[in-house]
Amino acid sequence: MRKTIHAFLDELASSSPAPGGGSVAALSGALGSALTSMVCNLTIGKKKYADVDEEMKKVLGQAEHLREQFTELVERDTHAFNKVMEAFALPKETDPQKALRAAAIREATKEATLVPLEVMKHCIDALALAQTVAAKGNANSVSDAGVSAIMLHAALEAAALNVRINLKRLNDPDFVGWKEDELQSLRSTGALMLEEIQGIVDEQMQK
Repeated sequence: MRKTIHAFLDELASSSPAPGGGSVAALSGALGSALTSMVCNLTIGKKKYADVDEEMKKVLGQAEHLREQFTELVERDTHAFNKVMEAFALPKETDPQKALRAAAIREATKEATLVPLEVMKHCIDALALAQTVAAKGNANSVSDAGVSAIMLHAALEAAALNVRINLKRLNDPDFVGWKEDELQSLRSTGALMLEEIQGIVDEQMQK
C-alpha cells in the first residue's frame, strides 16, 4: 500500500499501535538506501569519476533493491504486529482454546521478531554500500553518504529494540538464545561500520 508522507505520519501519530517503531525502523533503512542511490546517481557519468562508473552502477542497483525491500518491510512489520494482536484476541474460555491461543501468540510473536531482524540484516548490507559511496562517490555529496550511514545505523538500532521486546515475551529458550546472539552480532557489526564510514566522511570533507 502506498501512502503519502502526511498520511503515514498521521497514522503513526494516532492512537493506533501500528504502524509503530518497527515500521519507522524499516522506513529509516529505506531513506538511508535512497541517499546511497542519490550519491551513485550524482557520480555516474561524471568524467572525474569515470574509473568508478561501473562500480557505482552496480552499487546503485543494489541500493535500489534494498530500498524496495525496506519499503516492503514497513508494511510487513505492521502486518506482523496485527497478527500478534489477533492472536491475543482469540477465545480462552476452555483448555483447548487456551492452548490454541498460546500457540498462536507464540508463533505470531516469533514472526514479529523475525521481521525487524530482517531489517537489521539489510542494514548491514546497506551500510557496506554507504561505505563504498562515501569512499569513492562524488566528493560534493560525501555528507549525504554520511547521513545515509547514520540513518541506516539508526534503522538497525531501532529494529534491535523491536527484536528485544519480542524476545522478552517468548518462552522458547532455544529460539531466544539463537536470536539474541544474532542480534548482538549485528549490533556490533553495525556500530563498527558506522564508525568506519564516519571516519571516511571526515577525511573526505577535510580534502
